[in-house]
Amino acid sequence: MGPQGPCLQGGHRPLDGPRGLPRSDCRSPQLNAAPADQIRLLDVQALDVRLQQLAHRRRSLPEHAEIESLTKDLTQLRDLLVAAQTEESDTAREQTKAEQDVDQVRQRAARDQKRLDSGAVTSPKDLENLQREIASLAKRQSDLEDVVLEVMERIESVQERVAELTERVSSVQSKIDDATARRDAACEEIDGEVATVTKEREVIAGTIPADLLKLYDKLREQQGGIGAAKLYQRTCQGCRQELAITDINEIRAAAPDTVVRCENCRRILVRTAESGL
Repeated sequence: MGPQGPCLQGGHRPLDGPRGLPRSDCRSPQLNAAPADQIRLLDVQALDVRLQQLAHRRRSLPEHAEIESLTKDLTQLRDLLVAAQTEESDTAREQTKAEQDVDQVRQRAARDQKRLDSGAVTSPKDLENLQREIASLAKRQSDLEDVVLEVMERIESVQERVAELTERVSSVQSKIDDATARRDAACEEIDGEVATVTKEREVIAGTIPADLLKLYDKLREQQGGIGAAKLYQRTCQGCRQELAITDINEIRAAAPDTVVRCENCRRILVRTAESGL
């Protein structure tokens, strides 16, 4: 058998210490507390469990997941909206450029037609060239006007897309606002109960001897939130393990004010009329 581990204050073996050692090998002055104080320790434990439940409930509110999912949707929609708005802006510039090109060709054709109509050009060759240019400009103008129409159709489509995405962004944002309001209301309700339970815990804990409460808090931190448990029908309600007959006999023989520990999980065991001793 290996070397004996250090003793805890209050006459208890360390939580991880080797079992099977003679009791006299690891003893410091026994921690004692009035039975009523030990019973109140169960009240504190119940309140601590309630605080844990409230914290879990607060973390697990469905609105958290709802808001997270909606926020992801909103981010994607906003990205799509920015892309659509950028396309709208680019297409609008393209339309302006195409309309300017049409206007330039129209003005040039108007000048050539005015020259032709003025009779200033008398050379047959010059007249033929001028007429050919006017015809070419008319074809160019027609082609550019087709471009303008095509761009106008595209900008109309992208404007509809921008309007649709803007409405969807607004709708999702409204859902987020609603979920956030519901979450905040639920959190406010939980926080109010936490404050009430915390105050009640402070009042009860203030009536428990400091050394007992210190041991309880230490064990609660080490044992997943449960530092004290009721001994019910010879079973520890902390680890749900039935105690060995030798342990039961020792607890039965212990004085009422002796603070006993579960030999399985090392939590404080609180004896009641239902302990089965």
